[in-house]
Amino acid sequence: MKTDIFDFHLPEQQIAQEPLPDRDASRLLVLNRAAASWTDESVRQLKNHFKAGDVLVINDTRVIPARLRATRDSSGGKVEFLLLPPETQRVPTPDASGTSSALRRRVLTKAGGVLKIGETFTLIGGPKAILRERLREAGDIIDIQCNAAEFDAFISAHGEMPLPPYVRRAPGPTSDFDKQRYQTVYARNPGAVAAPTAGLHFSNVLLDDLKAAGVIIAPLTLHVGPGTFRPVKAENVADHFVDPEPYYIPAETVAAIQAAKRDKRRVFAVGTTSLRTLEGATGLLEASGPLAGETNLFVHPPYTFKVADGLLTNFHIPKSSLLMLVSAFVAPGSTDGIELMKRAYLHAVESGYRFYSYGDACLIV
Repeated sequence: MKTDIFDFHLPEQQIAQEPLPDRDASRLLVLNRAAASWTDESVRQLKNHFKAGDVLVINDTRVIPARLRATRDSSGGKVEFLLLPPETQRVPTPDASGTSSALRRRVLTKAGGVLKIGETFTLIGGPKAILRERLREAGDIIDIQCNAAEFDAFISAHGEMPLPPYVRRAPGPTSDFDKQRYQTVYARNPGAVAAPTAGLHFSNVLLDDLKAAGVIIAPLTLHVGPGTFRPVKAENVADHFVDPEPYYIPAETVAAIQAAKRDKRRVFAVGTTSLRTLEGATGLLEASGPLAGETNLFVHPPYTFKVADGLLTNFHIPKSSLLMLVSAFVAPGSTDGIELMKRAYLHAVESGYRFYSYGDACLIV
């Protein structure tokens, strides 16, 4: 299957640069798979599409201020590091006393000129870092000369929120507005370097309304990396690779999903990250406790879904793995969803829907 099948024209002015003042005020395209039709609604009407006993799975990862600025000690040139999952690994590195430790992190690096193994950098406002390994598309490995507590304090004070490149901002510290709005209201577990953006539409009021209607809110954690949102550059879809991302599914969520499937109740995923976790977690429907692991599941047509019955998602980048995922979800087990999804996206473009992270939402039922 050719990647170009998933291309479409999107006017630049429809790439949302700011979220709406109220989280739940976004527009909502409700796509009915069985009828191959859609309606234009509002996120505030979302509760009308749920029944008591439905399970709504949310990703409670918390975005960390993962973009770090630095200078090259050799030349003073500017360098930018973007922290990547997995979680920090502690490795020994010598200092004058031979007793200190460093944090080893995988990063994406942006710099002018060629960087060399062993080169040192000074993080703006913080510690030194040493380039240990270059992994090409998988990033670089750096050792940061401080302990975990010091590093957490440093990124809190000096790190920038990793807003996607299509959200244009002036260089410099992240605004308080973006710090708040590029984060879900239920974000709990730090580790993501990109937001699970479908969750940005939920206000506490909307969540309370869903709970009052008998909807079961079930959290899991998948620490989102930039690979989730990276456009597919391979000519053939099957040649694309999605970076592994760590997940954790609490025992209560495992039990809620199993009970729903047993009782023929529906399971809705909030966002492609939640859906990929549900579909990629080995043994989810048989486990007797919590699950932890990594998933690099790449969903594209045709794909048969085992767990999710509904999906709330944003509108995605042309030729992206996320657009391929929703096309698969529209028509499980076949390629028929590609054309339906393209028609729905054409309607969204012509109707002025706002696209990408700060944009509008689509509910697929």
